[in-house]
Amino acid sequence: MEFNGYDDDERVLERKRILSDGDEKGLRPVSFDDYHGQKKVKENLKIFIEGAKSRGEALDHVLLYGPPGLGKTTLAGIIAAEMGVALHITTGPSIEKAGDLAAILTNLNENEVLFIDEIHRLNKSVEEVLYPAMEDYALDIMIGKGPSARSVRLDLPHFTLVGATTRAGMISAPMRDRFGMIHRLELYDTHDLMDILRRDAGILGIEITEEGLENIASRSRGTPRIAIRLLKRMRDYAAYLKKDTIDREVSDFGLKALDIDELGLDMVDKRVLMTIADVFKGGPVGLETLAATTGEDPVTIEDVYEPFLLQNGFIQKTPRGRMLTARAYEHLGLPVPAELVAKNKQAYENMTIDSYLDSKKGED
Repeated sequence: MEFNGYDDDERVLERKRILSDGDEKGLRPVSFDDYHGQKKVKENLKIFIEGAKSRGEALDHVLLYGPPGLGKTTLAGIIAAEMGVALHITTGPSIEKAGDLAAILTNLNENEVLFIDEIHRLNKSVEEVLYPAMEDYALDIMIGKGPSARSVRLDLPHFTLVGATTRAGMISAPMRDRFGMIHRLELYDTHDLMDILRRDAGILGIEITEEGLENIASRSRGTPRIAIRLLKRMRDYAAYLKKDTIDREVSDFGLKALDIDELGLDMVDKRVLMTIADVFKGGPVGLETLAATTGEDPVTIEDVYEPFLLQNGFIQKTPRGRMLTARAYEHLGLPVPAELVAKNKQAYENMTIDSYLDSKKGED
């Protein structure tokens, strides 16, 4: 029996939340001790939180940015838990008017944490109301209309704003400057993902071997959300194979059924690569043209598929468009074009010459 677990509407390797992530909240760590990965960010936040607690002050405002599924919401919850205060969660698009933000801010208590996800999507008018709230812990509101209108300043409790975004470049400079701490979350390595999966498997009551853990973690595109999602899917494949434990055999069977190869590429990734190789002879090809040919949305290609393909050296961006690399041809099992081989050879020779000249400078 052959499975095809691929579905455009619910892509297994999608970094954004999908329906099957319903119990993700129950798996989130509530302390730094249970939070694996992001070592540098974690160590710095620990120091800042201890300092704020020793002074009895609210923690300075924190901006977390990076690809979806890396733990920005989880970190916000841990910050609140470590500070011993409540966490209030909202999103940028849900705050439509300045009055909505005022209602949220006036209901906060001293030192509490307000988490705004997708903060780059805040309305400009709402953002401007947020500036004095972040800087002076005060809220400027207008009372009345016309000639009798007047501005009233309300004092707010000292609070911590934790903003999360996947597109840091879309945050305005005035907003970015008001955050005292700005941290980028990086993709996780295989060992950190194995630690996360080991912990979550224990919570979910899933038996899994070290080989199974490594197999799933290495194909999860450096993203905990994807790793957890794959773990739950492998549990179903283990039941189908009538096994109590997810081992190498079960994970290989399940990942093959989901069309996820040994490097974490699925059918969508391969379709994008094959389109560039077959239709555009390796490129260059523009984003809009690629989107029209593959039937995908340009924003989806740029935000979801491209980052992983770029990070793993399968495509490169040039002023004229996207181009395949030699590694992409080799992975797809296609012959590498002669001009690409010659270009790589020339680049290597130039690098060798530059290295030689640099060594001579060192001797001088």
